Amino acid sequence: MVRSGVSLFALPFALLLWLIAGAAFAESTTLRVGVYHNPPKVVADEAGNPSGIFGDLLREMASREGWMLVPVHCEWQACLEMLAAGELDLMPDVAFTEEREARFDFHDTPVLRSWSQVYAASDIVISSLLDLDGRRVAVLEGSVQQRYLARVASNFGLDLQWYVVRGFEQGFAAVAEGRADAVAANYLYGDAQAIELGLRRSPIMFDPSVLFFAAPAGQRRAELAAIDGFLDRWQAEAGSPFFTILERWGPGEESAAIPVAVWWGLGILGALLLLALLFNQVLRLRVAQKTQELSSSEQRLNTILDSVEACIYIKDPALRYQYVNRRVSELLGLPREQIIGKTDEELLARPAATELQAHDRQVLQEGKRYAGEEFNIVADDKGDKTFFTVKLPLAHPDGSIYALCGISTDISERRQAEDRLHKLAYFDPLTGLANRRLLLEQLDELLQENAQAGTNGALVVIDLDEFKSVNDTLGHAAGDELLLELAGRLERHLQAADIAARLGADEFVVVLGGLDQAPDQAAARASEFALSVQRDIARPFDLQGGHYVLSASIGIALFSEAGGNAGELLKEGDLALNAAKAAGREGLRLFSAEMEAAVSQRTRLENALREAIHKDELELYLHPQVNNGQGIVGMEALLRWHHPEMGTVPPDEFIPVAERSGLIVPLGEWVLNRACDILADWADKPRLAGLFVSVNISPEQFRFPGFEEMLDAAIERTGVNPERLELEITEGLLINDLVNTIKRMQSLRKRGVHFALDDFGTGYASLAYLKLLPLGKLKIDQSFVRDLLSDPNDEAIIKTIIALGDSLDMQVMAEGVETAAHAERLRELGCLRFQGYHFGRPQPPVYWEDKV
Repeated sequence: MVRSGVSLFALPFALLLWLIAGAAFAESTTLRVGVYHNPPKVVADEAGNPSGIFGDLLREMASREGWMLVPVHCEWQACLEMLAAGELDLMPDVAFTEEREARFDFHDTPVLRSWSQVYAASDIVISSLLDLDGRRVAVLEGSVQQRYLARVASNFGLDLQWYVVRGFEQGFAAVAEGRADAVAANYLYGDAQAIELGLRRSPIMFDPSVLFFAAPAGQRRAELAAIDGFLDRWQAEAGSPFFTILERWGPGEESAAIPVAVWWGLGILGALLLLALLFNQVLRLRVAQKTQELSSSEQRLNTILDSVEACIYIKDPALRYQYVNRRVSELLGLPREQIIGKTDEELLARPAATELQAHDRQVLQEGKRYAGEEFNIVADDKGDKTFFTVKLPLAHPDGSIYALCGISTDISERRQAEDRLHKLAYFDPLTGLANRRLLLEQLDELLQENAQAGTNGALVVIDLDEFKSVNDTLGHAAGDELLLELAGRLERHLQAADIAARLGADEFVVVLGGLDQAPDQAAARASEFALSVQRDIARPFDLQGGHYVLSASIGIALFSEAGGNAGELLKEGDLALNAAKAAGREGLRLFSAEMEAAVSQRTRLENALREAIHKDELELYLHPQVNNGQGIVGMEALLRWHHPEMGTVPPDEFIPVAERSGLIVPLGEWVLNRACDILADWADKPRLAGLFVSVNISPEQFRFPGFEEMLDAAIERTGVNPERLELEITEGLLINDLVNTIKRMQSLRKRGVHFALDDFGTGYASLAYLKLLPLGKLKIDQSFVRDLLSDPNDEAIIKTIIALGDSLDMQVMAEGVETAAHAERLRELGCLRFQGYHFGRPQPPVYWEDKV
């Protein structure tokens, strides 16, 4: 039975001998030595003892130190595993690597210096590493050759088909028998095997290494120190055991008689030498002439190379500069004489020199062309430089590389421009936070990472309340200053895995990652974060020497609710934000399925309303407005919608949907055209011809660029008297762009259209504005009328409005008059016009034709 290539019989037998002899060798040291077949460095002699260069050296040392050597026969990889496990005390012929240094102890003085070589079948030509692409390559399992070739194959995209063996002899046999195309091994073993098996030695040499004895980590330090002592003495003495053993295992020499043909050749060479002497003088003259020509050519070439705005240079195999053009000299700030013969380590900062030399070695050692970017930091702090560099190997006719030529073009400005473009493409130019594009890319990655890690996350959407007033009152510069300060406050709340972005003028997003997978825990953490942000935003901002206090509404959506979709997550965050803003200043809402259902309902309602406008499925009802004698003087047009499936849809449901979706403009156009149709129909009926129709106009509709033209077209189409048309506006229309609002109202009034201010007393209209507006009527809001009989404050407000109307020569009408008592009290207060259910409910136009 075999384990790791070691006979289970041999090992206990050796240990048994050691135990039996324990008394005799109580003072000696027993060393279990790994023995594998790797001639001439390590072999087993006929008795199974370690031999070869390493084996004979160790036996010579053991005889002098009194060590007892116990050979343990194993294959290479098995020996390493046993050494790491402490089942061996010494392992010969181990190449030093950083990875092995962590597992084993080494002595200081190398036994041998070696390198690795690639050998191929005689019918296969391999002249460079590129020729190994697609080849079957035999390598020793776990060897330095395997690691090096695997790294090279990965770097250059080579497809090496590994044929892994547990001993070098198996690899060479595989190539000889056609099971592999090439084999990699140390040259000491490989050269002998190649001759014996008729294999071809390729020019590929790599991975120079030093070879040692190795011991398990932390063990056999005394023996390793003794080995160093022997090697230091023997390697300094000619004729020492070290050189005797090397001579014994070195390549053999065979003496042979010199063939007769050689003697003839020597005679011919002598004659040729005499002939050469005859031509020597002529050649000297020719050489002098050519030298002069070459000098002139070199001077012309230098002139050309110095005129190029790129760094051109030549380096020798030791990476010393042999030639530089003018541009290199200017870059380094040194004359050429102080650059030639020096390396990058002497001229550049260490990081830059290390990078350049790595590329140089790739060209010089592997004969490969290099093309790519190099980042240089000039040693005298001239600034960061980025170059695009091409380096080519310069080779003799026999293929041996003697130098490299490099051309480096300064692309620093282009790279900086690209960086600026990247920043513009992915970052907000004002705050430096991520923009929507970068947020979406990072959000996709973060959603995947959290899904793989089994964690949750949250999208926190932040909208500043009434930020526009900052720009309007303090100016855009102050608004920008506030946004910069706000971005800084947000970033102070972020953890390493969080992301902050600015999506709009006053809308920010924070993505929280790595939250608890449980939705309730994640929601609690996100809400805690949002509240801390709200508190921070509520702290006063120092703007233009004063303090400005701001608030924010925040919506939260959890990753777990979005199903891993970034677009869905953003939509849910917006829904939560809308709900928070609807709740008032400093609102905070977490997305829920109910929000989505409400949005779906609004979407359904919007689509149905759009279809109803298109198919003319809406109706206009009229609500009477009466004078002090209860005679009807006009009608207010009220929109009604009876849907075939949803039934009667109240105005307070579909009007907000129309305003949010933009349908309010075509909807308002439909109402105005229908109102003009009614007035045109009444014009031929004496009892109705004197009535006016009042139409409510939303701010969005009134500000619409084509509103005046649309109204003119409706009046012209129906031929109605514009004096019979009244437009009811609200105080909300007066908040923004008052100057243009006044201009448009005055323009329409000149056409004959009347205006009434609806819901007066509930908005923000300044009394100073009223005298500038071409208003003909103030309508007292029904909220004051409703509690008129019980609330003295409402009565006082109504008295004030009536007095204001009288002073401005405007009619005053009370809305929401529900009872005779309300009507009577309003008359006592001086109100002469009324509207409300006490005088009639809204009805279709045909209903009122017999009631007037």
